[in-house]
Amino acid sequence: MKNRFPAVLLVLHLLLLADAAVTALLIENDKNGPAMITIAAALLLTAVSIVIFLLFTRNTIRHVSKMNSHLESSAAEFMNSLPAPVAVIDEQRRFVWYNQLFSERIGLGQDVFGLDFEGFVKIDMDSLFRLSYSFCSINGCIYKVTAERFDKTDVAFLVLYFHDESEYFALKKQSDDSRPNVIIMTIDNYDDVMQNAKESEKAQTSVETEKLIESFMSGTNGFIKKTSSNTFYAIIENRHLEAIINSKFKILDAARNIKISGKYPLTFSIGVGQGAKSLAESEKIARQCLDMALGRGGDQAVIKTDNGYRFFGGVAQGVEKRSRAKTRVIANALQDLILSSDRVFIMGHKFGDLDSVGASCGLAGAVKLLGKETHIVVDRNKNLAVHLIESIEEQTDNELFITPTVAEALINERDLLVIVDTHNKEFIESQFLYEKAKSVVVIDHHRKTVNFIDDAVIFHHEPYASSAAEMVTEIIQYFNYNTDERYQTCFADALLAGIMLDTKNFVMRTGSRTFEAAAYLKKLGADTVAVKLLFSNSIDAYKRRAQIVSSAKIHNRCAVAAVDIKSDDIRIVAPQAADELLCISGVDASFVVYKTGSTVNISARSLGAVNVQVIMEQLGGGGHQTMAAAQLEGCNFEDAVRSLNTVIKEQTSSIEDQYPKG
Repeated sequence: MKNRFPAVLLVLHLLLLADAAVTALLIENDKNGPAMITIAAALLLTAVSIVIFLLFTRNTIRHVSKMNSHLESSAAEFMNSLPAPVAVIDEQRRFVWYNQLFSERIGLGQDVFGLDFEGFVKIDMDSLFRLSYSFCSINGCIYKVTAERFDKTDVAFLVLYFHDESEYFALKKQSDDSRPNVIIMTIDNYDDVMQNAKESEKAQTSVETEKLIESFMSGTNGFIKKTSSNTFYAIIENRHLEAIINSKFKILDAARNIKISGKYPLTFSIGVGQGAKSLAESEKIARQCLDMALGRGGDQAVIKTDNGYRFFGGVAQGVEKRSRAKTRVIANALQDLILSSDRVFIMGHKFGDLDSVGASCGLAGAVKLLGKETHIVVDRNKNLAVHLIESIEEQTDNELFITPTVAEALINERDLLVIVDTHNKEFIESQFLYEKAKSVVVIDHHRKTVNFIDDAVIFHHEPYASSAAEMVTEIIQYFNYNTDERYQTCFADALLAGIMLDTKNFVMRTGSRTFEAAAYLKKLGADTVAVKLLFSNSIDAYKRRAQIVSSAKIHNRCAVAAVDIKSDDIRIVAPQAADELLCISGVDASFVVYKTGSTVNISARSLGAVNVQVIMEQLGGGGHQTMAAAQLEGCNFEDAVRSLNTVIKEQTSSIEDQYPKG
């Protein structure tokens, strides 16, 4: 009944207002008789309101009195003597009782009787009811609040106990802050860039490097140990590591100011073993992070988190490795695997291009010379190198290329699967084929991503290489062929096409080994004219490319073209348009946004001043520093363009801050 009193009072007040309005109207019209009647009605309503208000007040007092009497008769004296704050709230979550400690520590002497509990104490009530406890911070202390419910006939209330956990959390924070972490630091390609340096230059570089390391450690109470000419191990407490993380590993920027022979900037790769339960586990995590940093091209720090990896740096260009010792070892191991397998299946990434298909064809040609059955797995309906596939089929047998469905039915545990031009599980041509294969080999040049293939028998990853075709070309040179047959020129053409695609005709990401690989292919009979024809387009495709280029807008030295064109060859035309935009004066990077179905695609290209891989990674994509892409599923076209512009602005602003013009 008590809950209906406020509603009745509200109705009476509304009637009084209506009566007053009618009375005023009657008096204004000189109708004194009816006016007296309405005035009498108003007095009656007022009297009724007063009576109901008194009844409501008495009822509330009676309710609180019941609560207090119940507490006094059961546990009030006991709870008042407890060495912890205690409060009691009713069904409306109002304070009806609290002990002296609650008044002193939480209420700070304030009278909170009858106040709303949630308005006074900031606490998650849902968590409190679900788990029977919750944490809150009050007056600089952390309390664990537990609840106990009491129901006695017509009285129900909740007893809340406040346990002071401040000392525990202080000790926990001190323990977390002092937890040691292993950090492994290595100088990228130290041996390669130092081999031609003078002894005085080597000594000077060593001194400057160690001074930089000492400066890096000076703000900590940890220690560092040099384990080789280019590798350092450090142990740092968590409190100091957090400060280093917040500074975004400034040592990466400082290292680039040290130049070997006055030309080659020094770069570090750093792996951090944070969050481990022991030093052994921390060292293991640090090694994994270091491998990830090196796999992404170096010049960066990597931290493993519960949700993946965090990356810092990655601004400098990778330095080409001149030694081929690793390639020779990989080639010998791969040949042994091929010879011990019944068949070899070769697969690239989804929407395969000339590099993916070209590398597959080049390796298939070598496997055939080794006398093994081989198949290239491609989906022709989703492939950008159909001209190359048709050209290879005309010059070889028609059973070389098979669909993923056929491959999935054929493969068995004695077959070998070679994945080229990707190491990401999400990008491979057939996920099911990969899962069925017992032996997997990966050959890729893209900077390492989080979702990499981690169960490969051989994982040949070289982020400094220009293309997967270049890597395959180097490998097949070390195969031992026991046959007089010659390597077919069509496969050499395919490999050269892949190199030319990813280097933009030997302009981008081109090192000495790239030209050596091209020279070897030319020796095998590669025809540059035939390769050039693989890049030819129709007049309609050329017009679409020109339309995309003409729609571009330049901001912060970045050209962005966003055109919603419906075309079957848009996946080919868009990257070509991105390449062409780099020819515009004052453009350091280009981005072409286009739509296929419900997916918004972005092709990104750069001349090196802007790391487009970092930009694409923030949008869920990836790639190289100079060539990357992203796919935004179910995204609005305008929102995708807006997100891209936001990320470009952030990245180019940070680059200008680090390397101001002039």
